[in-house]
Amino acid sequence: MIEETPIRTRVVEYSTKGQLTAVSLTDMLDDGVSMVYSFYEPGQQSASLGTYMILDHIEIARENGLPYVYLGYWVPGSPKMGYKAGFSGLEVYRKGIWHAVRDPATYRPEIHPLSNDPIAEQVANISLPDTRGA
Repeated sequence: MIEETPIRTRVVEYSTKGQLTAVSLTDMLDDGVSMVYSFYEPGQQSASLGTYMILDHIEIARENGLPYVYLGYWVPGSPKMGYKAGFSGLEVYRKGIWHAVRDPATYRPEIHPLSNDPIAEQVANISLPDTRGA
């Protein structure tokens, strides 16, 4: 998953007092950093490590002159992923189109499994801005 791809992927580790507390699998893109998968010590859920990692990735992007930080999937109603809704730029891919989510608290997903495109199709249709010529 990490080594068998042309994308530059990094493992970003976070530790407290010498103990590993969180990890983010991060893709380095031409226009930003993409937080592919993150996890943290379950006993430290109240430490807001997910939010901390996002803020750190914003700093990583700034240090490298990159305009974007992609947070990965947001799952409405998931307590483990709810913190992502606190950041601006939240979008949902639905019926072949990206839709801005103005108020995550009022968003109601379509719950029928056939109402959304398969994950592979959603990912294949992602269109990122091309900033190489900018």
